[in-house]
Amino acid sequence: MVCACRLWLWLPQIPAWGPSDRVTGSGSDRQQGVGQNPGRFPSPSDSAAVPSSVPNPIASPDTPNPGAAADRVDVLIVGGGPAGAAAAVYAARKGIRVGVAAERFGGQVNDTMAIENYISVLETDGPKFGADMEAQVRHYGADIMNLQRAAKIIPAEEEGGLIQVQMENGGVLKAHTVILSTGARWRNVNVPGEQEYKNKGVAYCPHCDGPLFKGKRTAVIGGGNSGIEAAIDLAGIVAHVTVIEFADQLKADAVLVNKLKSLPNVTVHTNAQTTQITGDGSVVNGIGFKDRVSGQEQHIALEGVFVQIGLIPNTEFLKDTVALSKFGEIVVDAKGHTNVPGVFAAGDCTTVPFKQIVIAAGDGAKAALSAFDHLIRTPVAA
Repeated sequence: MVCACRLWLWLPQIPAWGPSDRVTGSGSDRQQGVGQNPGRFPSPSDSAAVPSSVPNPIASPDTPNPGAAADRVDVLIVGGGPAGAAAAVYAARKGIRVGVAAERFGGQVNDTMAIENYISVLETDGPKFGADMEAQVRHYGADIMNLQRAAKIIPAEEEGGLIQVQMENGGVLKAHTVILSTGARWRNVNVPGEQEYKNKGVAYCPHCDGPLFKGKRTAVIGGGNSGIEAAIDLAGIVAHVTVIEFADQLKADAVLVNKLKSLPNVTVHTNAQTTQITGDGSVVNGIGFKDRVSGQEQHIALEGVFVQIGLIPNTEFLKDTVALSKFGEIVVDAKGHTNVPGVFAAGDCTTVPFKQIVIAAGDGAKAALSAFDHLIRTPVAA
């Protein structure tokens, strides 16, 4: 992941985030104008509503008097992966002011070697998919601030008030609603060869990358539910699956373990500590592990390694503010609401199951619609 914790970046080509003179009427008396930028919703492309002379809204702590008129948006999206991009497109098309603060636009998608299961896109790669998402978001006038990382969220003090998001560089963003789409990161096994051969045989998503190993030999590191589900999934595609589990037994549900044992092309090693992932300099060619009881070391020749020891939601900065599950995921309802009024969440950082690009994008769109509904139904604080 690109880290820009203390980096300040000016983006002079991006228009400033001016004040949004939001609608204060009820939802029912505004619906006829939805999609046509009705009433007092300023258009992001309206030069009168977005004066070019207004300073950049993400103000450096060293910038004197950044200007209160330029530091707020109607919808602030924290995170620039598929969920954040979809949220930005759906929100911007409502004619309201939208800002996106992202550490790197595209997020984890940028680390994906091939995408072959996104509907209507036969095949693409992660960096291209991420660039296409960013281009579409910019097309609809949303303001994107890259290399920005959130440090804290401060809920509004009163109904209809402004929510604040403090950035790690010391700047502060203010918005009437916030959509959290910070994603998650795969937990690494941290052995030699993992980073070197990432996307060169080392993979983390069997749904995404499994078909790329059709007819080849693979290993799955991890014997929990996600690891055994991955092994079962892969067994129907690849030539052989080797499961490597550190504990003395598989931790997955019994029904999954029984299914795994019924498959003829799967071998399981428990009490096995992965020691290295080997390659020829270009691609993976094997995996090494040590028997934790006997100390004996083994090396298995193969072409692919799937690391399945968990996902870590990027939600550390939300502790004590937004309700999180025991796994650190943001707890959301069916419409993407969190427990904090005006704060919504979408994508891999939430409790929604099945961490997939298409699911994250759908949840991002849903969160944007929920945020817009909140805007038109909530009176503006005096």
